Amino acid sequence: FFFLGLYFRKKWMKKEKEMKASPQNFQGLRKLGISPRETEVLQEIVNGLSNKEIGDKLFVSESTVRSHVSSLYGKLAVKRRPQAISKARELGIQENQ
Repeated sequence: FFFLGLYFRKKWMKKEKEMKASPQNFQGLRKLGISPRETEVLQEIVNGLSNKEIGDKLFVSESTVRSHVSSLYGKLAVKRRPQAISKARELGIQENQ
């Protein structure tokens, strides 16, 4: 269990570093009421991942991702994924290079 804990801690720390490294307009996201988890989902949408891939990467079910995406569409006032990507780029969420 000790080594398992170390493994997951390392994985989570790496994830936090990636989140801190990506430039984001946190004020714009806060104004819209977008949660940190929804921000992660939005980042992965911008990166071009499907709902299943996002779920696998964030360790949540595909239906949870769909719920986050639906909530994001409402908060961003968009109807489709390309519109959400465009709006995310306007807010300063950039594609990881």
